[in-house]
Amino acid sequence: MVISVFRFDGDLVGHKDLDDHLANVDGNHAGMNSLDWNLLRAFLAVVDHRSLSGAAARTRISQPTLSRQIRELEAVLGTTLFTRSARGLQPTEAGLALVENARAMGAAAEAFARKGHGRSQAMTGTVRITASSVFATLILPEIIVELREAEPQIHLELVASDVSQNLLRRDADIAIRHIDPTQGSLIARKLGAAPLGLFGAKSYLAKRGTPHHRSDLMSHDVIGYDRDEAIIQGLAANGLSVGRNHFPIRCDDQIAGWTLLLAGAGLGFAPMLLGTKEDRLVPIDIGLAIPLMPVWLVMHEDVRTNARIQKVAGFIANRLIAKLR
Repeated sequence: MVISVFRFDGDLVGHKDLDDHLANVDGNHAGMNSLDWNLLRAFLAVVDHRSLSGAAARTRISQPTLSRQIRELEAVLGTTLFTRSARGLQPTEAGLALVENARAMGAAAEAFARKGHGRSQAMTGTVRITASSVFATLILPEIIVELREAEPQIHLELVASDVSQNLLRRDADIAIRHIDPTQGSLIARKLGAAPLGLFGAKSYLAKRGTPHHRSDLMSHDVIGYDRDEAIIQGLAANGLSVGRNHFPIRCDDQIAGWTLLLAGAGLGFAPMLLGTKEDRLVPIDIGLAIPLMPVWLVMHEDVRTNARIQKVAGFIANRLIAKLR
């Protein structure tokens, strides 16, 4: 198992004047003056996910509510925004014409909310944290327990995801990431780097023996990725030419890969801070050069003055720095 490296999603685009378009819709321009932003958020979610179920998961709003909001928006605009097809909900021509405008309004609304949120000095409320599945499942929980004991008035939401959450949309307040973010509106602090190592379960090594040289890997079962080629490329950099079929068990899910390693399914890669603390595993040193995995704490610059977000960010940073040492 090797922890994946993530990249940011693209951000929101520019806009035209939505009111100009709506002025051409008979009898509905006045309704637009008091249009609820929630209706546009529902519209964009359905555009992006092409289904009410996908939009509901993205927005954490129930499907019936989203359906009602779409109908309400269509009534305000006086036009049909979606049609059903075998591929899901498809925007009509009128719907497509409004996407760019809705995104621009959404960007403005989210910027407004971020800046307001960022100036909060309240030490009560919720802070949302996102991290890779391995960090969120195996490393952060004990830190969160300590944090709750230290700051019981702060509620915490933990998002375990190997897909980067969009901090511009406030999908999360704090992100733990493994690649240096390049967006100018994000503040990143490098906490250190986690060494990765090769491990084998005692149960596996008892049956197959312990490799002592790089070439020995060719005769061992190694847990690999299904679609990701990171391990193939890493072994190639160490002079070992292997293909996808060299790995008898392949899995892209980080937690499932870790569980397979513990079960003795084969040799596998894992963070040293996890593998060396697991009694069922034995570290294997055959001279492989394995890159370090950087660990960054990231937040949007608009929320850096929020007192409770700063408190949580500082606490997590200090604990992770200590672990990475």
